[in-house]
Amino acid sequence: MKRIERYAAVLSRFEQQMPEVTTELTFGNRFQLLVAVMLSAQCTDKRINQVTPELFSHYPTAASMAQAREEDVLALIRSVSYPNSKARHLVATARMLVDEFGGEVPDEMEQLTRLPGVGRKTANVVQAVGFGRPAIAVDTHVFRVSRRLALVPSTANTPLKVEQALTAHIDAALRSKAHHWLLLHGRYVCTSRAPKCEKCFLADVCPSAGKFKSAKKHSI
Repeated sequence: MKRIERYAAVLSRFEQQMPEVTTELTFGNRFQLLVAVMLSAQCTDKRINQVTPELFSHYPTAASMAQAREEDVLALIRSVSYPNSKARHLVATARMLVDEFGGEVPDEMEQLTRLPGVGRKTANVVQAVGFGRPAIAVDTHVFRVSRRLALVPSTANTPLKVEQALTAHIDAALRSKAHHWLLLHGRYVCTSRAPKCEKCFLADVCPSAGKFKSAKKHSI
């Protein structure tokens, strides 16, 4: 199967299976989205959604968090991964937003990635979810699924290369959805150690299907 044909088949099936899809993080505004995505690095969305309601009740905006002490933020996010660095980045980001952007989250990649603790993946999520931009964020799930499905060449061995390959083949109108499709598929079906190939609606077009049975047996 040619790559263009695989894209057509994969995207069509995702559209049928998950016509309406978005982030599983909960938030009330763009600043809260940014905070939630920053917190979600190396952590589950479920855990972040348990932490952010109280965090946002104290600091719902960049202006309010800019007045916070790092230790106060740390006390509210202690259960997430790398809480010390994340608390430091959140307060520093809030202060930069107030000082340089009028308390608002910017929508350009260059501006977003200037914020402390904000990398390209986080910026792409904010652009796609917060601003409706045709951006594809590549996390570990998107990276893994894209390569297993052979949507990208084997030479696409970094998140940026995968992002560029996906962007080149996916129409702008579908890019934001495609990010969530690939992410959720990797989170719940095409998992890292024991992918559920027998339950996957893409198995017949996936060149990696069935290649992980031995790994699954050893993990039991």
